[in-house]
Amino acid sequence: MSDPMPIPMPIQSPPGTLPSLSPSSSSPSSGGLWDSVDGLHAWLNTHSTVDGREALLLRVLKLSEEVGEVAQAVIGATGQNPRKGTTHSWDDVGAELCDVALTALVALRSLTPDAGEVFTRHVAKVAARSLGGDAGAAGQERRAAPPSR
Repeated sequence: MSDPMPIPMPIQSPPGTLPSLSPSSSSPSSGGLWDSVDGLHAWLNTHSTVDGREALLLRVLKLSEEVGEVAQAVIGATGQNPRKGTTHSWDDVGAELCDVALTALVALRSLTPDAGEVFTRHVAKVAARSLGGDAGAAGQERRAAPPSR
């Protein structure tokens, strides 16, 4: 069966650059990611009807809901529900993936006030394990070639 809509190409970083993962970095485009995560965490705490362990568990469970919305958007973008047809765009899929990432970061912040540090250390470990000693060069090489289909 042929794919009715091609999967879009990922956005490419400029050659020779890697995004900064430091928790204190804030580029104009990110608007202070960790400041936003802290603000959302505080807002949720203020407006939550539960607290403590129950609030943390519900924030972790919220990830499942958000992942389901990604699946719904992919099905809608590919028109795989014959009853509904094409109901979403690949931009919708991207937005839903952002919701998953943000929900995960807020859940992490609910687990520890040092979420930025924990996340940065974890990304560094995964990159070192997956990409080896020359993680930056391997990342640039991978971004330079289009993904295989």
